[in-house]
Amino acid sequence: MTTAEIRNDQEILDRASLDDVDAISAFNADPDEVMHAVEDQAEAIFTWDYEKGSRPRLDKLYEKAKVSQWNAQTDLDWSIEVDPSRAFNIFTESSEVNTGHWTEHPDSPARNWGDKEWEQFSLESFGWRISQFKHGEQGALLCTAKIVETVPWIDAKYYAATQVVDEARHVEVFEKYLDEKVGVRYPVNPHLQLLLDDIINDSRWDMTYLGMQIMVEGLALAAFGLMHQVTTEPLLKKLLRYVMSDEARHVAFGVLSLQEVYADMTSAEVLERQEFAFEAGVRMRDRLLQQEVWDRMGCDVKKAVKHGLNIPEEDQIFQQLLFSKIVPNCKKLGLLDAGDGWLRDRFTEIGVIEFEHLEDTGQEYEAFSLDEDVPVPA
Repeated sequence: MTTAEIRNDQEILDRASLDDVDAISAFNADPDEVMHAVEDQAEAIFTWDYEKGSRPRLDKLYEKAKVSQWNAQTDLDWSIEVDPSRAFNIFTESSEVNTGHWTEHPDSPARNWGDKEWEQFSLESFGWRISQFKHGEQGALLCTAKIVETVPWIDAKYYAATQVVDEARHVEVFEKYLDEKVGVRYPVNPHLQLLLDDIINDSRWDMTYLGMQIMVEGLALAAFGLMHQVTTEPLLKKLLRYVMSDEARHVAFGVLSLQEVYADMTSAEVLERQEFAFEAGVRMRDRLLQQEVWDRMGCDVKKAVKHGLNIPEEDQIFQQLLFSKIVPNCKKLGLLDAGDGWLRDRFTEIGVIEFEHLEDTGQEYEAFSLDEDVPVPA
């Protein structure tokens, strides 16, 4: 068995430390950039074994996907008027989020803001969130098309093809909502772009699964769920409900596919996957700091990022909830405790290990189905 050599943060994250403010704050996205090219080194794999159903759980997922399609143009009421500054605002008295760290703390870049600034921030933050949803969905579109090419099982190719259609619809619906209802948009967040580039650039098909289906899609599912719970805007609420029904299947696709693969890997190979999961988790955490919004609001970005990293643990509701799908799925795949629990230790370090006992998406996806008259899982 190959010896597993543990790398340090510099080697994994390409920066000195987990909370390197300079590295996290840096962004140079060109808002006028239209094309972004990433080298895809994967091989396209044909399979001549066309036996459908040899992997029954994937086949069940495929059959579910075929009858769960919806139309972004006709299944949503686009005539609904939307006030984007109030569609998703956490800085309200009715919010369960403790906002004092931003509104009252002496080191907060927003401490002296009045109602006008907070309303503008709410609009900018909302536009930023929907923009990043859209960019992430395009990443999923490309990655799932790659999975169709690279995965060696026909059942997985069948399902991945349905996900390509889902992702195209998600890009379409978020762009339409941004264009017609929000009017504020942002380029792709640099931390999200770094992760998407790494996922697409890696030649190994299981890494595409891990990066996209488990990490990015898992985080997206939790983010959509949080916004669905909080918002009272009817068009957004229904839009998110439709998207969540798809995303739960997508994450389940990753869980069901990778279980058998990781069971046969060496400790060195598993450690590579653990490190990649940790790197993806950190990139997603860094994305939540929305430095582009603070910059557009005229704030010192480094100060805002440092303040965001110093939120008291009990108030890190967004970070914790957004990892609620990732941690149990990593546990289901055996990644948490492999190699003396390396990933468990790292997830503990960033304060998200408490979610390991939640239900994994390999089974939970059925509760998100549009034809089920049950509450959406929190």
